[in-house]
Amino acid sequence: MSIRKLKPLTPGQRFKIVNNFDQITHSIPDRNLTRGKSKSGGRNNYGKMTVRYLGGGHKKRYRIIDFKRRKFGITSIVKTIEYDPNRSSFIALLHYKDGEKRYILALDKLKIGQEIISGKGIPFNIGNSTFLSEIPLGTNISCIELRPGEGAKIARSAGSYALLYARDNKYATIKLPSGEVRIILNQCMATIGIVSNLDHQLEKYGKAGKNRHLGRRSRTRGVAMNPVDHPMGGGEGKASGGIPRSRKGIPSKGFRTRSKKKYSDKYILQRRKK
Repeated sequence: MSIRKLKPLTPGQRFKIVNNFDQITHSIPDRNLTRGKSKSGGRNNYGKMTVRYLGGGHKKRYRIIDFKRRKFGITSIVKTIEYDPNRSSFIALLHYKDGEKRYILALDKLKIGQEIISGKGIPFNIGNSTFLSEIPLGTNISCIELRPGEGAKIARSAGSYALLYARDNKYATIKLPSGEVRIILNQCMATIGIVSNLDHQLEKYGKAGKNRHLGRRSRTRGVAMNPVDHPMGGGEGKASGGIPRSRKGIPSKGFRTRSKKKYSDKYILQRRKK
């Protein structure tokens, strides 16, 4: 992976840093593995705006990703690595020996023509998926299930991974990208390796128009509003603001919004870094 800083030929290119996409091998997705994707513009079924600062954006088709990896014991070949507009990581198209095709999240250092397999008793190569009870301790894993058979929920974004820390008869201990340490059932599946597109965090859009292409409208600051519109609005000149909080009055800095009776608290051994 590599990034490229553009020459400042225009004001929008002066600070723009783009991905070279040198890992991408194919640009047109498999039509049978995509679905149409409609947009709401932040409006509900009555046409009333319920979410602000959404709208516009380029037209997209949704790529159907196999997050469960429950096709056990059947080897597949990595045919292409493609861009997916719906996520920060790249995706890989697998051709199984029985003729089926599926998309999975591409892993870093995944190669075209590489064999991929999931199940028990498999080699611990990048891209292979198996149960937490089978993976050696100290391995970097991604696309981790929270409940058996539910599909991958943790460490799915570009460059993210978790570390398999410890294991007992029932639970495996993993350290998440946020620094949180938690236990997960050994029957849950995970994929070996780090999610692709590690340089995603280094990209810079360079202009406001790029955000509009992504479907995000410009956001108005609360301090620029009137008191009737926002708790931080009003005041003479710049003498406004007060306690940083949301439009509904919920404090935004240092205020804990997690429920004190959350069911998963008993599975968290160490909280994430503040």
